[in-house]
Amino acid sequence: MKKEWIEQLVRIDQLRKRSLDKEKVKSMIESSTTNIKIVKTVPLSEQSAILIFRETYESIRQLGDARWWLSGYEPRNHEVSMEILKEMDVKEKVRLNHLSRFKTIRNDANYRGFKVTVIQAREILEFWDICSQEIISQLLRELT
Repeated sequence: MKKEWIEQLVRIDQLRKRSLDKEKVKSMIESSTTNIKIVKTVPLSEQSAILIFRETYESIRQLGDARWWLSGYEPRNHEVSMEILKEMDVKEKVRLNHLSRFKTIRNDANYRGFKVTVIQAREILEFWDICSQEIISQLLRELT
């Protein structure tokens, strides 16, 4: 994370300086993984695609929030939460480029009434399956 970028985000109120709260970070990670466990009990269909996509997106966003809190900041929007994840060092780093598109799909569904397809829901679940464990492992290592 570049210091200048963080300072700019604080100036424009997209980040707020906070004290490191390890329990909050642990809780965010736990909430994220619990949410996905529940999501994965729902059969994927045209009707459930929106629920599966939104909740998986929310779990990914919580990992971004946890990353910021580990750095001593509270994110003030989803974009900032997703952007920090793009800097994570994961094996399939190119997949992190999908995060912006996931945000767009989620916003289109939430605010414009667009339908989430089964393919889109499957894609975000695949992202979770491939990238989340590495992200969570890094976050937990930073906690210690």
